[in-house]
Amino acid sequence: MGNLLYALHVLGAVLWVGGMAFAVLALAPSLGALEPPQRLALLSGVFRRFFLVVWHAMPAVLLTGWALLFVWYGGFRGAGWHVHVMHLTGLAMGAVYLAIAFGPWREMRAALAAGGAAEAGAAAGRIRRLVALNLALGLVTVAVAAWGRFGG
Repeated sequence: MGNLLYALHVLGAVLWVGGMAFAVLALAPSLGALEPPQRLALLSGVFRRFFLVVWHAMPAVLLTGWALLFVWYGGFRGAGWHVHVMHLTGLAMGAVYLAIAFGPWREMRAALAAGGAAEAGAAAGRIRRLVALNLALGLVTVAVAAWGRFGG
């Protein structure tokens, strides 16, 4: 059971952090080749699909992390420093995602539905900054997980 939980935990993290890395490092710099209306249409489709993936991956990562914490490590007392850091950064990442989903992503969709391209563009900029923040948190989390896994 522990192997299944660990595999699901890692797969969810790879989808979440990898998707953010793609968005920040590949997609965002490439959007300059498109005109603003095309850029917003593409971003709307990308965000809709990616945020749906994260909507499922984020709880899976948190739930499998807690299951591993309490089943594998026997609770917080038995966990190493890296598990405590992963717990903190994972909760922070979940909070940032929820801030995106219920803040600028909701605003962007409403602005696009109302024909407000400028407002949608401003919301997309806020999403980009929050995704970059979450990517930084995710990379720290992955580094801590890898470092601490081998007793460092």
